Amino acid sequence: MTTSLSYYEQVGGAPAVRTVVDGFYVRVLDDADLRPYFAGVDMPRLKRHMVVLLCSVLGGPEPYEGRDLAEAHRGMGITPEHYAKVGEHLLSVLREAGVGDEILQHVVLTLNKVESSIVAEPAETAD
Repeated sequence: MTTSLSYYEQVGGAPAVRTVVDGFYVRVLDDADLRPYFAGVDMPRLKRHMVVLLCSVLGGPEPYEGRDLAEAHRGMGITPEHYAKVGEHLLSVLREAGVGDEILQHVVLTLNKVESSIVAEPAETAD
């Protein structure tokens, strides 16, 4: 059965996304490898941005108009391994919320697409 509902509508809209984002940050902040990235961060503000971003990724009504992802993550030194862990936490929370495989695959594709904007370039450069 196909549905004409957007992924955003299928997951339950903004309230469901807020719940997912709350659970996501509980996991991320409980992860000793990831916690240092969030030291001194205004978490309520970050959560609001993440809700809007995830709603947008899922086809919600409001486009994401926050900072460019590359600009927002510049200088943070995010490694590919830590980026992958963040993605795993997000996918786990989405699965636990009952999100289906098609939507999970869409989120994975989006994560893959934006990874190069978020992960730091290696310190050493080849000339």
